[in-house]
Amino acid sequence: MASSSPATEVEVDDRVVRVSNPDRVYFPETGATKLDLVEYYLAVGPGIVNALWERPCMLHRFPTGLSGDKVHQKRLPKGAPDWVETVRLHFPRWNRTADELCVTELASVIWAVQMSTVEFHPWNSRRGHVEEPDEWRIDLDPGPDCDWATVQRTTAVVHEVLDELGAVGSPKTSGGRGLHVYVRIAPRPFADVRRAALAFAREVERRSDEVTTAWWRKDRDPADLFVDYNQNARDHTIAAAYSVRGTPRGTVSTPVRWDEVDDVEPDDFTIATVPARFADLGDLHAGIDDAVFDIASLLEWADRDERRGAEPPPDPEDG
Repeated sequence: MASSSPATEVEVDDRVVRVSNPDRVYFPETGATKLDLVEYYLAVGPGIVNALWERPCMLHRFPTGLSGDKVHQKRLPKGAPDWVETVRLHFPRWNRTADELCVTELASVIWAVQMSTVEFHPWNSRRGHVEEPDEWRIDLDPGPDCDWATVQRTTAVVHEVLDELGAVGSPKTSGGRGLHVYVRIAPRPFADVRRAALAFAREVERRSDEVTTAWWRKDRDPADLFVDYNQNARDHTIAAAYSVRGTPRGTVSTPVRWDEVDDVEPDDFTIATVPARFADLGDLHAGIDDAVFDIASLLEWADRDERRGAEPPPDPEDG
């Protein structure tokens, strides 16, 4: 049912964003509304802007709330103010282009929420070097029978290997059942970053009998945790730090400290709880750009693995 509530205007720095249907319920389990979602993103403003800064961003939109259809939108929705910035991308598979949202200020985020965006899924490259990611993403993706305790144990292995490499990782919950770790790197081609990510995943797999890098789902034990290196392929995206997820409770992909991982539960973090945490701790990913890792050592691992008979990464479009 359409909301009949009048629109409201929200001031965001020096912008004013008109929010229509502010009382429309987006999250059925809690009754949280579109305006609640706007107020959440305002509360974590510096964090979400830092996570999205100058990255092409796909939007997951729910025009009638979570009870309705979900729209995966690459192109910027029509009617954007002239101050909303974009980046033009080319998609060779379809020989098409799309102008995607490119956040440089909080008002752009709030305007996207006005356009029914719940989730923000940025690329791991920025508009100045779209074809060269500067963010290596470690995605711990639990199988259907894999529990959170396995994710926690695997996160400790990931941390151990990163420390040995001298790489600084920034963990966050996925907002679902998994966990992500981001590492800032010097920009490199997608193929290099994905190959390095697979070499790292294989090292984690060697150290844990609960981890798999098997490409095909049929080859994975449902209780295993898949280290999804393919999230580093071109045009593959995952929810940003501080992005709300399209779940009935409005869970949030939330940065955490390494020493918190053993104690947190993914459902601890929602649009109702994260603002107070952010006010207390600030953006735990604020310093992510301060430590840049050279993936050359991981590419050497990839060379070693392939000499020993390991297969190179499959085509990212397979599977």
